[in-house]
Amino acid sequence: MDTNQIAYTANERAPAVPQWLNKGDNAWQMTASTLVGIQSMPGLVILYASIVKKKWAVNSAFMALYAFAAVLICWVLVCYRMAFGDELLPFWGKGAPALGQKYLVIRARVPESRHRVTTDSYETTEPFFPMASLVYFQFTFAAITLILLAGSVLGRMNIKAWMAFVPLWLIFSYTVGAFSLWGGGFLYHWGVIDYSGGYVIHLSSGIAGLTAAYWVGPRLKSDRERFPPNNVLLMLAGAGLLWMGWSGFNGGAPYAANIDSSIAVLNTNVCAATSLLVWTSLDVVFFGKPSVIGAVQGMMTGLVCITPGAGLVQPWAAIVMGMLSGSIPWVSMMILHKKCSWLQQVDDTLGVFHTHAVAGLLGGLLTGLLAEPDLCRLILPRETRGAVYGGNGGVQFVKQIVAALFVIAWNVASTTIILLVIRLFIPLRMPDNQLEIGDDAVHGEEAYALWGDGEKYDPTKHGWHTSSYSEVTAPSRFVDGARGVTISL
Repeated sequence: MDTNQIAYTANERAPAVPQWLNKGDNAWQMTASTLVGIQSMPGLVILYASIVKKKWAVNSAFMALYAFAAVLICWVLVCYRMAFGDELLPFWGKGAPALGQKYLVIRARVPESRHRVTTDSYETTEPFFPMASLVYFQFTFAAITLILLAGSVLGRMNIKAWMAFVPLWLIFSYTVGAFSLWGGGFLYHWGVIDYSGGYVIHLSSGIAGLTAAYWVGPRLKSDRERFPPNNVLLMLAGAGLLWMGWSGFNGGAPYAANIDSSIAVLNTNVCAATSLLVWTSLDVVFFGKPSVIGAVQGMMTGLVCITPGAGLVQPWAAIVMGMLSGSIPWVSMMILHKKCSWLQQVDDTLGVFHTHAVAGLLGGLLTGLLAEPDLCRLILPRETRGAVYGGNGGVQFVKQIVAALFVIAWNVASTTIILLVIRLFIPLRMPDNQLEIGDDAVHGEEAYALWGDGEKYDPTKHGWHTSSYSEVTAPSRFVDGARGVTISL
């Protein structure tokens, strides 16, 4: 009996390894899922807890932790199939549980899937791993979207309102974008490109975050004027988990351990590094010193910008995208934000609008310009090319603009309606007496035992139960050097 016969016989005797299962693809998909999950838990949990003012460390971390858990349960109960199930409306799938054994062990399938996987003998649009792997992979994307959105409302949103907002926004906003662009909805059929979430995740979270910040209201004036990070080094640890996890974010998008996955991982890291260097250089030129927080901002905008085209552009194009993502969001944050009175009125705590909405829109438009035809053939089901490659590339660029307008409009409308409904039952913003105190008032817990510069905790001076609380020193927007700009991620 030769080796092939032995392998075939072994598979016949092992129901857990059906003939259609590719162990390498399945292993990579579960690895990519874990990498994306780590971006949120503990990546953004650590980053949020560290980048905010000391009195908000626990609350900020908990908002991310809660969202991660709540999204998972809603996802398997109804939301996965609203985003990747059978069509209910041109922009929405039919909600149903993704919990049954018979559903989860079958070969993964996305109706009208955008993915093309080629073998020696045939071509298929179905991945070579079980539905369970796909359900979990897509959950990690949904979870990080809500956690990114949370960055806009840190330091004042009522935690009970947040607990209600997470499942409602997942159902009525995220699933619409995911189905429209990835699950076989009208934008997919029209040929819009969103390789791994520039629109579905980043543009959505940035626009919804800004909208939520408007309706929730601002932080205390003192918090807005000064909002120093309580642990810059730990912030870098969270940022590092985010960067390294992005290899799974974009590398898992082809649903296979294939050539396109490798291109996507390389482009992701090249763009992020370029963007970081450009952002830091601009900081040095205009403010005279390199900012660690600015470097993290540049890293983030590079990762966001490359996402909609990670496996579809050449590495030289990734460098171009990195140069633009390190400069255009920098201008929008450092210059335009100061000149726009409306943006200054809306208290976007971590500047999610700039680092995600602006960078995500930029990435989607640049993908419409720079998508390389041969790379597009590796994964997209139809002939696609960016505008710089001629042909129908100009039309592709227009499609990217129209899709962005749809995502923006839907997120503004859905986020507004959800928050106005919640406001009928739960205040969106914490009362001022809680805002003055922070974690101790909201959770009865605090992140650090020491207060101020080595001052020991004294219950007669500190805590929500006293009237002499003096921790409120800090104006909200962290002023970095001469910049006077919101810390943004």
